Amino acid sequence: MIVIPAVDLRGGYCVQLVGGDYADERVRLDDPAAVAREWARVGFSRLHVVDLDAATGRGTNSDVIRDILRDATVPVQIGGGIRDEAQIDRAIDDGASWVVIGTRAIQDEDWRGEMAHKFPGRIIIAADVRERRVATHGWSESSGLDVIDFVESLSGLPLGGILVTAVHKEGLMGGTDLPLMEDVAEASAWPVYASGGVATADDLRALEHRGLAGAVLGMALYTGALDPRRIAEEYGE
Repeated sequence: MIVIPAVDLRGGYCVQLVGGDYADERVRLDDPAAVAREWARVGFSRLHVVDLDAATGRGTNSDVIRDILRDATVPVQIGGGIRDEAQIDRAIDDGASWVVIGTRAIQDEDWRGEMAHKFPGRIIIAADVRERRVATHGWSESSGLDVIDFVESLSGLPLGGILVTAVHKEGLMGGTDLPLMEDVAEASAWPVYASGGVATADDLRALEHRGLAGAVLGMALYTGALDPRRIAEEYGE
């Protein structure tokens, strides 16, 4: 299993939010590109970069993302507000190894199929989940879709993976939703990456034991609850 540090962008800063709540920001760092470089220097072999402003219609951090990609020495997956082919093309041209798409992929079955086949192995579908229902628009709305039904519907697509975020656990440092992650991993034809709530090495081992391909970590690394060097050594892949 691989651990992937998250670099979440808001207003040009690298941030960490609690429970997806923009009013509860616990971490704010003023040089996201330097943060990304540091995670690679520590030993992580992949990064997860998300434009929170684009995901919620508040703006864009595209210049910051280009800075991160320009300096990157490890593969980077980019997400947040990517809802058309031109944005996917641009992200890949700028150097992204994978593009994470959520809202439109959830709402538009034909489009997600078209994008998956146009960019085989480069698309990661994001399923942000509250109470087993898939959320959209930066966690602010519910699609009403059952997450397992949604994941099973993706089985015929040439994806690079599925990213499942337990929104109700995000940033709380109380452990992830293991039953959810286990069920998704069993239902998925593709590698599943877990996000939300990981706080201890035991949480990571539990995810690995349940067949997860990786975990995206934010708060636990930024607050020092987990030692980045030790985690990179064990899960840097």
